[in-house]
Amino acid sequence: MRPSENNSAPYVARVEKLEADNRNNLKVRVRWYYRPEESVGGRRQFHGAKELFLSDHFDTQSAHTIESKCIVHTFKNYTKLENVGPEDFYCRFEYKPASGAFIPDRVAVYCKCEMPYNPDDLMIQCEECKDWYDFCLTSFYVVKMYRSVDNELPLHRNKSRSNGKWRYHPACVDMTTEQAKQLDHFVCSEHSGDGDAKKPTSLANGKVKIYACCS
Repeated sequence: MRPSENNSAPYVARVEKLEADNRNNLKVRVRWYYRPEESVGGRRQFHGAKELFLSDHFDTQSAHTIESKCIVHTFKNYTKLENVGPEDFYCRFEYKPASGAFIPDRVAVYCKCEMPYNPDDLMIQCEECKDWYDFCLTSFYVVKMYRSVDNELPLHRNKSRSNGKWRYHPACVDMTTEQAKQLDHFVCSEHSGDGDAKKPTSLANGKVKIYACCS
């Protein structure tokens, strides 16, 4: 939807209802999406460029403010897109502007840096962490998001085991993005006997799993 300032990014909203006023002017009842920078705590490292929060903020606007149609995917579906277009966004949280609360208030984290998954960032997976109940490092953490008195949004970690595979940011294992793309096999320091987290081989087998929404 058209922003109030020309140099601002378009607003994104979900159309809930179309209706006409007494003068037959078409109105739209919308539920606003917020960008991370518009929320309490602002944009964080794990927020993707196309991430939106579905708010409980409803409004009525003129239908003339609608500029174009976009698609707000679920987080899971967004990560499966082969190509991300200008009209593609995703949402994994609901947001309550009045209280600064997020739903859900917990999200899984990955890597040694213990950050939630950002689909814009390339990640590599340890080939030895394939067992359903086998975990690298200590365990699979869950991040609790909440609002504190100073309006920051810290990551509160609950050490709780959860099923999943371990993924790493290349920089967190002393590797460049280009080096990660050249790897055929990767073993984390927890599973490598000599403490070396990287075990590159030829690209013939193509076993290494690289995660990135946009390549």
